[in-house]
Amino acid sequence: MDELIGKFILLFTIIDPIGSVPVFIAVTAGVDSALRKRVALRACAVSAGILIGFVLVGQFLLDAMGIQLAAFRVAGSVILFLFALDMIFGQSKPESEVLDAERARKRALDLAIYPMAIPSIAGPGSILAAMVLTDNKSESIASQATTAVMMLIVISIVFGCMLLADRIQRLIKDVGASIVSRVMGLITAAIAADGVLGGIKEYFAIGAAA
Repeated sequence: MDELIGKFILLFTIIDPIGSVPVFIAVTAGVDSALRKRVALRACAVSAGILIGFVLVGQFLLDAMGIQLAAFRVAGSVILFLFALDMIFGQSKPESEVLDAERARKRALDLAIYPMAIPSIAGPGSILAAMVLTDNKSESIASQATTAVMMLIVISIVFGCMLLADRIQRLIKDVGASIVSRVMGLITAAIAADGVLGGIKEYFAIGAAA
């Protein structure tokens, strides 16, 4: 039981369901409630598929390509930082309001993949955690299956938080969403910068015990 709780807390902290809400509000600003739910469902389904995929073949894939996890972490953080800049410096009026209905719909569904599914939910940190907790050399099949189940539970919580974001959106309106987008953009940029610095420290073993 302690192992289950420990895995859940670790995955919850890294995936950060609450932290996905500001990005979701920014992505779905100006779209209707039904489409917002579709975006949330698509983002969670895609991120779940990505994480489960890395649980199954992630270690083999990165090893075969000679890619270090530190480099993967830096790359994902840079992508997240670019989106944070868009949140901060984007137009005050949600872009989806300016677009016609069909283009707004397509844009929202596309944004469910990037940046919602990856790197907001299935980011470098959560992918790394998925691979470490399901290490084929140290974890049994039962333990790996348990980790996968805990991961799906956390992603279900992410989905629930996104549904609550619908109510938040109605409460704060477009002006409030614009303000939240910029403030959370700053926070997202800080998280991304921390990921880059963490990847660099890991790559060069800065601060590691001698």
